[in-house]
Amino acid sequence: MQDSPVLEVLSQRVSCGKLTEPGPSPEQLLQIKRAALRAADHRLLRPWRFLVVEGDARYRLGELFVEAETRRKAELEDKQRDKILAKPLRAPTLIVAVARCRDDPKVPEVEQLLSAGAAVQNMLNAAFALGVGAMWRTGGFAYDDHVRAGLGLGESDRIVGFLYLGTPATALKPALDIDPDDYFSTWP
Repeated sequence: MQDSPVLEVLSQRVSCGKLTEPGPSPEQLLQIKRAALRAADHRLLRPWRFLVVEGDARYRLGELFVEAETRRKAELEDKQRDKILAKPLRAPTLIVAVARCRDDPKVPEVEQLLSAGAAVQNMLNAAFALGVGAMWRTGGFAYDDHVRAGLGLGESDRIVGFLYLGTPATALKPALDIDPDDYFSTWP
């Protein structure tokens, strides 16, 4: 059996939580975007949309997060506010991945959500293959109505995650050696 660089990427990919400048180059970002568009997609509904957040827009996203948190809590301490403001600054580039589900007699909403998740996984794999550090995060802001509205998303749109992209600030940890037999079995 011949070694495949693609299979190497798929079996060795790891997330990188500590990211720094620079973010992906325009060429790398284009390849990452193209990978997202190859996600499994029953009936070609293309139930995903993506918002790229870079530069000063990251500060505005932090402010949106603070607004959302303030709506939940009457008052934030300065330390809490600063921590929330800094969340989008953890990477030079963020991609907000959105499931834009619609009624379809043959494709239930769950399949459309899974397709959006597959698009994010494709972007993670592409970033790893390109040497770009990446981390998929969700957290409460992914499920917050105020954040969704502030990003200009529709009421039925669902944020499936925030993909953080940049240069790894530390050495990547090697992929864990996981035995497939612990997770796969043969059905009668």
